[in-house]
Amino acid sequence: MHQRLRVDYGLVVSRETVRVILKTLDPEGVVKRSRNKLKRREYRSKGPNYLWHIDGYDKLKPFGFCIHGAIDGFSRRILWLEVGNSNNDPRVIAKYFHDYVQELGGTSHICRADRGTENVNVAGMQRFFRRNGYDEFRGDKSFLYGRSVTNQRIECWWAFLRKSETDWWRNYFKDLQDQGLFDNSNDFHVECLRFCYMPLLKEELQRVARHWNLHKIRPSTNENSPHGRPDSIYFLPEANGTRSYVHEVTTVDLMVAKDTCCDIQTDDFSSNFSELCQIIIHDKNLHAPAVNIEQAERLYIDLLGYIKDML
Repeated sequence: MHQRLRVDYGLVVSRETVRVILKTLDPEGVVKRSRNKLKRREYRSKGPNYLWHIDGYDKLKPFGFCIHGAIDGFSRRILWLEVGNSNNDPRVIAKYFHDYVQELGGTSHICRADRGTENVNVAGMQRFFRRNGYDEFRGDKSFLYGRSVTNQRIECWWAFLRKSETDWWRNYFKDLQDQGLFDNSNDFHVECLRFCYMPLLKEELQRVARHWNLHKIRPSTNENSPHGRPDSIYFLPEANGTRSYVHEVTTVDLMVAKDTCCDIQTDDFSSNFSELCQIIIHDKNLHAPAVNIEQAERLYIDLLGYIKDML
């Protein structure tokens, strides 16, 4: 909340003031959050890009929104946070990975993910990119499988995302369901919900990732975990007496991996449904795309009404 006030609204307020106001306005929420503190194991990572943690987040999946993300183990910087219509398709997950490797110009020393079929393409790409390394984690050892409960960094961050963001969306969509406005067994409802809310949810997740990467991590008892802003820790490793462990990936290797493993077209909803919605929006002069929750809800209800009349 302190970060949001400073970045989004330009308000210079002390953390103590924010704490007191939150305790006054939402005492029950403060008590609940204080009781859910986690006792974490000591975590070790040698530097930025030494270990990337990759995982999918399914709390909004019943409503058609599949979230996927990655975090750098050393700096705790969010590398990507995406939402689409699937986080189980290995070609979709591979594209997220490929796009970040292309942006960075290289890949991590090691990647870690759950032992799921959605990660097989990423595992293949990582091992392909690191096939010519000279270190002990080259080739096959550069990608590690593990259980979700041991994928510590990203699982911890999902808990933060749930409390700060997705709980609100989940309750909102459940309210639509309780009002009889949404049925997740109805394909039209799911597609329409995606069409109306996906842009807002994408924008909101990017804001959360941006704020996280700029917030200050306080010193901890774990001397192996640096404190400061994730962006600064990630891009200025020398300040913490280490270096970046990124391994360069050539343009040719990126092209081969993209052609072999990635889904080139990652639509958020079916093209036929999108065309239908665009026709209705044009004919009925509806407000689209929605720029806030109220407009999205109005558009969702109107589109469903017109589609029902057409069937």
